[in-house]
Amino acid sequence: MSDPDPTSSGAVQILAERLNQNCFCVTLDRRSLCEALEHESNDPAFCETFIRPKAHLFSSVPVFLSATVVAEMQVAVAAIETVARLAAYKAAVLSWAPEVSREDHGPVGALMGYDFHLGEDGPRLIEINTNAGGAFLNALLARAQRVCCAEMDMPLTPHTFEDAAFRMFQDEWMRQRGTGTPRRIAIIDDSPEDQYLYPEFVLARQVLAARGVDAIIADASHLRYEGGQLSVEGKPIDLVYNRVTDFAFGQPKHKALREAYRDGAVVVTPNPHNHALLADKRNLSLLSDPPTLEAWGVHPKLLVQLRSVPRTVLVTPETADELWKARKGLFFKPTGGHGGKAVYRGDKVTKGVWAEIERGDYVAQTLVRPSERMIKIDDALQARKMDVRLYTYDGHVLLVAARLYQGQTTNFRTPGGGFAPVFLITHHSPPS
Repeated sequence: MSDPDPTSSGAVQILAERLNQNCFCVTLDRRSLCEALEHESNDPAFCETFIRPKAHLFSSVPVFLSATVVAEMQVAVAAIETVARLAAYKAAVLSWAPEVSREDHGPVGALMGYDFHLGEDGPRLIEINTNAGGAFLNALLARAQRVCCAEMDMPLTPHTFEDAAFRMFQDEWMRQRGTGTPRRIAIIDDSPEDQYLYPEFVLARQVLAARGVDAIIADASHLRYEGGQLSVEGKPIDLVYNRVTDFAFGQPKHKALREAYRDGAVVVTPNPHNHALLADKRNLSLLSDPPTLEAWGVHPKLLVQLRSVPRTVLVTPETADELWKARKGLFFKPTGGHGGKAVYRGDKVTKGVWAEIERGDYVAQTLVRPSERMIKIDDALQARKMDVRLYTYDGHVLLVAARLYQGQTTNFRTPGGGFAPVFLITHHSPPS
């Protein structure tokens, strides 16, 4: 039998898997990373202040993926966002969304995050996130990586990510306002300086400032909405880069942001409407339901592309008994959850936990076990689970990154884990 075609997708995928198991010669140059972070932030103490205390923010190794696998992920993203524009789909998902989410002012959502596991049958979408964190950090991470594996091409990380991100915010402004440009952009979260990814807020602020936009980081509770103008500390805000995880702005401390968004007095991205269309986990029950999609007239080609979405069903009194019996092959997630909070692998669910899940506001997703990246710690080989995140805007991929971890979800507490850059393998280089 002849050797496989070195350019075939199968051979490239085998190579990528082998590199993830055996290649340790590509390591993070932490000094170069710190220099890049300090340059981008315009703060010589940035690394010492924000990065060194977070020992597990960055992994020291990259993840290798075949170009074919990444292309499959990109196709799935495009298919999902195509379906999300259908009137029938919108009517279905907005029927269970909070009222404020039904207001569409035009923006489509800055830096969406599509998270995948690499299953036995190819990439499988685990969830969709608005407010996806880490893009600005990952853009710099790949540039600080030392390369020594001959099979490896350049990382799938454009040096122009920051320019693309800047254009994204400009585009979001134009989608709502139609003309002009935002004079001041506020990066908003709850107690932003206490957030684990606060360092990237600083980077985002500098990216915007370097391109002529006044950018500030602000606590959402400090916003004021008076006379049709959203402001913070007396400074008018034209556009909000929203990192708040109260997705419908329902908490009392978000009243000003909620009312300004409702009235269209400020451009907010991502916003409650973006979350309702794409990131509510109940939506996966529709995207993974071929009969419903067929009834809506979804093209057969799109149905094939949506096979990357694992079957997901709502936990209801009607489905609870069946889901309990099948729990070992399922993963349970709260419909409005984020950051891996209150999620449960079915084989770990106790009767007490099940009572909570059974009350509702959960979905059950077919379990897709993550693939692994081997790492070295003190010369000992250890396995780390990995997932892959596509950062996108309007269905187009801006950046690809991975996260390495132990346990049920990514948590940035794993030795050797954290964000990892993705290196794209486009061909097989046989050993010399």
